[in-house]
Amino acid sequence: MKIEQVPVTGREDKNSLTPPLRALAEFYEALNGRDMEKMARNWAQSDEAVMDNPLGGIKRGWEEIRGVYERLFNSRSEFRFEFYDYTFHTAGEIFYVAGRERGEFRVGETVLNLAIRTSRIFRLMDGCWRQVHHHGSIDDPDLLASYQKAVLGRR
Repeated sequence: MKIEQVPVTGREDKNSLTPPLRALAEFYEALNGRDMEKMARNWAQSDEAVMDNPLGGIKRGWEEIRGVYERLFNSRSEFRFEFYDYTFHTAGEIFYVAGRERGEFRVGETVLNLAIRTSRIFRLMDGCWRQVHHHGSIDDPDLLASYQKAVLGRR
């Protein structure tokens, strides 16, 4: 198994990537660009989509998942995330990646250096790779609480 260290940022030349890696890069392009239309194209538009991440708990179906991204995109924050230290796996019409995200999140005077364990699953649907699952965890409880407070206003 090869562990990839070159980060996926969303700024890659998409034409030089395989279709699965292009789908992964397009996710980060949508996330870092706060582009809800691109984000919607990246995710499966069905109840089959599931996300479990530090901001939203478990969300099922695109409409619930959309709400998490809307909160993040509409916040006053500045952020940038990248995916690295990952392995890539394929199984027919499914591929998945498991690795780490790192990033910087700024709102007001608060600056957080984020470290998130991340997995994403994509499925080939109507000829396009669509994300059907995401799981992200922040190990450091203080960092998790600070991130949730900064984005969601939680104490």
